[in-house]
Amino acid sequence: EMEIAVVGSNDFTLGFRLAGVERIHNTKNDEEMAKVLKSLLNDSDVGIIVIDSEDLIQLPERLRQQLSDSVSPTGLGIGTKEDNTLRESIRKAIGVDLWK
Repeated sequence: EMEIAVVGSNDFTLGFRLAGVERIHNTKNDEEMAKVLKSLLNDSDVGIIVIDSEDLIQLPERLRQQLSDSVSPTGLGIGTKEDNTLRESIRKAIGVDLWK
């Protein structure tokens, strides 16, 4: 059974911990995060790595590429800030803001 690993700040990982995810890695800085992600990418027990998309942007280019290319585990960036890009794309495409 593949495990889900969550990497990030206490605030980011709390919800996952409450939901019962056991592989929680609270990292203090970008360096520590990069180290944890590299080890998770080589862990055959991990199927999904969840990371805050804000943190994903801060990672070194090569590591971001490895995460994005990796099939198993799959890297999943989740936005905690409101993401308006989808909303904007839809508005531009159909000329209407569906959320208004």
